[in-house]
Amino acid sequence: MPATGAVVALSAGLLTAAVPAAHAASGATLPFTSVEAESATSTGTKIGPDHTQGTLASEASGRQAVRLTSGQRVEFTVPRAANAVNLAYSVPDGQSGSLDVYVNGTRISKTLPVTSKYSYIDTSWIPGAKQHHFFDNSRLLLGQNLQAGDKVAFQSTGTQVTVDVADFEQVDAAAAQPAGSVSVTSKGADPSGNGDSTQAFRDAIAAAQGGVVWIPPGDYRLTSSLSGVQNVTLQGAGSWYSVVHTSRFIDQSSSSGGVHIKDFAVLGEVTERVDSNPDNFVNGSLGPNSSVSGMWLQHLKVGLWLMGNNDNLVVENNRVLDTTADGLNLNGNARGVRVRNNFLRNQGDDSLAMWSLYSPDTNSSFENNTISQPNLANGIAIYGGTDIAVKNNLVSDTNALGSGIAISNQKFLDPFSPLSGTITVDGNTLLRAGAMNPNWNHPMGALRVDSYDSAINATVNITNTTITDSPYSAFEFVSGGGQGYPVRNVTVDGATVRNTGTVVVQAEAQGAATFRNVTASSVGAVGIYNCPYPASSGTFTLTDGGGNSGWSSTWSDCSTWPQPGQGNPDPDPNRNLAKGRPATATGSQDVYTPGKAVDGDANSYWESANNAFPQSWTVDLGSSYAVRRLVLKLPPSSAWGARTQTITVLGSADGSNYSTVVGSSGYRFDPATGNTATVSLPSSANLRYLRLSVSANTGWPAGQFSEVEAYLTS
Repeated sequence: MPATGAVVALSAGLLTAAVPAAHAASGATLPFTSVEAESATSTGTKIGPDHTQGTLASEASGRQAVRLTSGQRVEFTVPRAANAVNLAYSVPDGQSGSLDVYVNGTRISKTLPVTSKYSYIDTSWIPGAKQHHFFDNSRLLLGQNLQAGDKVAFQSTGTQVTVDVADFEQVDAAAAQPAGSVSVTSKGADPSGNGDSTQAFRDAIAAAQGGVVWIPPGDYRLTSSLSGVQNVTLQGAGSWYSVVHTSRFIDQSSSSGGVHIKDFAVLGEVTERVDSNPDNFVNGSLGPNSSVSGMWLQHLKVGLWLMGNNDNLVVENNRVLDTTADGLNLNGNARGVRVRNNFLRNQGDDSLAMWSLYSPDTNSSFENNTISQPNLANGIAIYGGTDIAVKNNLVSDTNALGSGIAISNQKFLDPFSPLSGTITVDGNTLLRAGAMNPNWNHPMGALRVDSYDSAINATVNITNTTITDSPYSAFEFVSGGGQGYPVRNVTVDGATVRNTGTVVVQAEAQGAATFRNVTASSVGAVGIYNCPYPASSGTFTLTDGGGNSGWSSTWSDCSTWPQPGQGNPDPDPNRNLAKGRPATATGSQDVYTPGKAVDGDANSYWESANNAFPQSWTVDLGSSYAVRRLVLKLPPSSAWGARTQTITVLGSADGSNYSTVVGSSGYRFDPATGNTATVSLPSSANLRYLRLSVSANTGWPAGQFSEVEAYLTS
C-alpha cells in the first residue's frame, strides 16, 4: 500500500472558504460545521502549533489542540442549528474514559466515550514511519435542538483528553423503509447488536435481487464479509441511525454491478494495520455502474480498496474517518470512476489514491472532496494512470511522508502504468500541506510532481491553485527514487501562494515547467530552490509565462536547505536589494521596459510613456527591508544632457497599499558627476515594494531610470 482558487481562513475558529466568483469552491459541501478547540473557551492548555513528526500537535487540525486534565473543560459556541456533535480527540496510549457534556451550562445525561483503542499505530516496515495516528473521533446525538450561539462544553472526568475539533450537525430524522424493500430484520437480523446478523444480511440480499435491502435503525453485528453482491441496493435510515459493526463488509473479486450502498454506518474494530488482511468496507469490486453514498465509515484499515471492474462507479457524500491506511484506493483498472463531495479525516496513508497497478486507472476523477490530517502519506495521490482529474479539493494538515497532492510515477510494484495523456489538477486548495520527509531529509512540497521510477511525459496542467501556510515549499518537482528521471510538460497557471515556509518552487529533477499568473506573498526564504538531484542529472528550466510576482529570487547555496523563515544568506551588507528583482511600471516606451532599471547595466534604461505625467515605476524587493538609501541612475554618457526629475518615493508591504516615504522633490542628474542622484530614506522606512512616481522631467517628457539601487546602509 503506498506510503510515501479558494482561500481557506480560520475565522473565529470556523473552517470557511472565501472563493472567487469565477471559480467553484474547493472542498465538499458538508452537513456539519467544524470549530477548532484552540478557538473555543477553555480551562485546559493549548498545544502547538508544531509540524514535527511524532508529536501530538503535528497531527491536529490546524496543528493545535487543547489538552484537558481531570475537571478541565473546553466550551464551544455552536455555529449553526445542531442536534449532534462529532469530536476529534486523543487520549494517552492504553487509556479510555468519557467526557461529560454540558449544553448551555447544564450537564446532559449522555457522556461522550473516548478511547486510545484505535490509535497509536506502528508501521515499522514503512521506511521513515514513526508511531502515528494519535487522534480518534467520537459522535453523539445530543437529544435536543440547539441554535447558533448556544454553548456546548466537554469536561474531562479523570482521563487526560486532548480535544482537537468539534463538528456540529443538524441530523435529519431517521428515514422510513422504502416500499417493496426487504428488511434485514425480516430475515432475522438483530438490531441490538448482540446476535450475529451475517446470515440475515445474506438472505436479505438474495431475496431482494433487483430491489432494495432495508437496514432499519439499530446496531447490527456481522462476523464475516459479504460476497456475491450484485444488482441490489443496500439502504439504511441514515448514517447516525443504521449502524453495521464489522471490519470486513464486502469482499469480492468481481460483480456484475448495479450495486448501490447508501445511508448507513459501518464501524470496524481495526486497531492495527495488517496489509495482508482485507479489513476494508469494500475490498475488490462492486461491478460497473455502482455507487456508494451517504456512508459513515470508521475504524477500518481502508474505506474502499477497489480492484477489478468498477467502471463508472460514483462515490459521493460519504465520511471516512480513522482508517489505519487509505481512505479510498483505485487499485488499477478504474474507468470513469467519480469520487466527489466526500469528507476524509485521520487516514494512516493516502486519503484518496489512484494506483495504476496491473492496468491503468483511466478517465477517473477526485472532485470537491475535503481531506484533513492524513498522518503518514498524501492527501491525494495519483500513481500513474491516463487522463486523470483532481479538481476543487480542499486538503489540510498533511504529515510525514506526504504532500497535499502528489502526481507521481512511483510504482511500488509491477506491472505499473505510468502517467499518460492529460493530468488535470485544477481548483484545489492546500492548507498547511507538505511535510519533512525523514527518508530524504528534506521537505515534500504542498503539491508534488514526482518522476520517482520513470520520466513524466504526460501533459500535467496545474491550474487555479491556492496554497496557504505550507510549512515548507508550495510546488515540488522531484525524482524521488534518486535516479534523476525528468519531469516534463508541466504547466502551472493561476496560483496564489501565501505564507509558504521556505520556497515557492522546489525543483530537484531535470526537466521543465511553465509558470503563469503565480503570485506569492510572505515567502519564508526565497522564491526558488533549483538544485537537481543527482546533481549531474541536468537542470530544471522554469519558464516565465507572465503574470508571476513575489517569488523571483533563487536560493544561492545548493549545499544547504533553506529553513522556514531563513531567507537567502547575505554575505554583503552593502548588497543592492533591487538588482534583478521583478519590476513593473505604469507604462513603457518601446523596448525601454521596467526591468532595464534593475538589470545591473547603467547603459540600458526604463523610459515611461511620453507626455503622460505622472508615471510610476515599482520594484518588489522580495521581503520587507529597512531601506535607508536609494541611488538613481541615468546612462553615464555625455550624450545625456543634465536634467531634473521630480520624484516621490512610496513604499508598501503588500503591493496594494502604498504610503509616501519621501515627498515630492526635484533630483538633479548631470553626466558631469556620473548622472546619479541619491535619496536618503527616513529611519522609519520599512518596505517590500518600492515605487518611484515621476511627475516632471526637464530633459524629456517621460520618467527615466537606467538603474534604481536600494541599500540598507545610509
